[in-house]
Amino acid sequence: MVEISLRAKSAFAVLAFVLVVLFMPDSAPAQSRENNFVTIGTGSVTGVYYPAGGSICYLLNRERARHAIRCSVESSSGSVENIKNILSGDIDFGIVQSDTQYQAVNGLSGFAASGPNDQLRSVMSLYYESFTLVARTDSNIKSLSDLPGKRVNIGNIGSGQRGTMEIVMQAMGWGKDTFAETHELKASDQSRALCDGTIDAMVYMVGHPNASIKEATALCDSVLVDVGGPEISRLVNENEYYSPVSMPGGMYRGTAGETNTFGVGATLVANYNASEEVVYELTKAVFENIEIFRELHPAFSTVDIKKMTSEGLSAPLHPGALKYYREKGFLK
Repeated sequence: MVEISLRAKSAFAVLAFVLVVLFMPDSAPAQSRENNFVTIGTGSVTGVYYPAGGSICYLLNRERARHAIRCSVESSSGSVENIKNILSGDIDFGIVQSDTQYQAVNGLSGFAASGPNDQLRSVMSLYYESFTLVARTDSNIKSLSDLPGKRVNIGNIGSGQRGTMEIVMQAMGWGKDTFAETHELKASDQSRALCDGTIDAMVYMVGHPNASIKEATALCDSVLVDVGGPEISRLVNENEYYSPVSMPGGMYRGTAGETNTFGVGATLVANYNASEEVVYELTKAVFENIEIFRELHPAFSTVDIKKMTSEGLSAPLHPGALKYYREKGFLK
């Protein structure tokens, strides 16, 4: 019964997203933004950021006759690229991990060279993402600590999964030479690499259920692996944007029991100079259609409207979002 329900939700999500794509361009040229064309940077088409951006655009575009705003989505390498593209003006909005948002605001990790950033603005928190480790069953990987000496995909440069994996590696005292082979594949390529024997394990920071992980566990014998230990506990305790996460069993073939790991929030951000009217209308479209949004993908089903205004938001709220939240009494 649960599996049928999830399939129905996924089918509706695909239908809604196809409608979004069919009725607007894949990207909006910068000069068109004066006419209220906006673009949301997402991630790999096999991840959850892509349908998340599509779902937001779908809800915003439903009212296009009233507000004259047209929304489109753009696939990207993920969180880091989305922030850089927002700050350069190439896109209007981007979906990013809450830890990547924090690092950009404070000039840490991959943003250390550019220093603290005061131009990024939060719009809303969306759903929770889990740091997910998937391994071939014949690799003898039973926990995170079994990765040394294995062939591991750490993610492509510019992706949130790569950024978080680098932090995990630092916490564990690992370098690229810790692994027998270090791969930098995109999320869309790693499941095939796992099943054709190119790699022993892959990591993904993603909402669940996820199509890419479903592909990996369906095509070959692979399992979700616990991510824990004293180093991970310390990492979570020292960083407020991380939280312990338990993923229920039975979500993927081969993993019947619960999987313990940690996670971050997926957040929507914008440039400080994004139109207040556009941000207001986008925020309104999501919040006033939250039940529809929850149905557009299984990962959105537990979205908590009370947490969307604050959780994981390190950058100041954009005035357009703040205006809506105050009007509705979410914030004072």
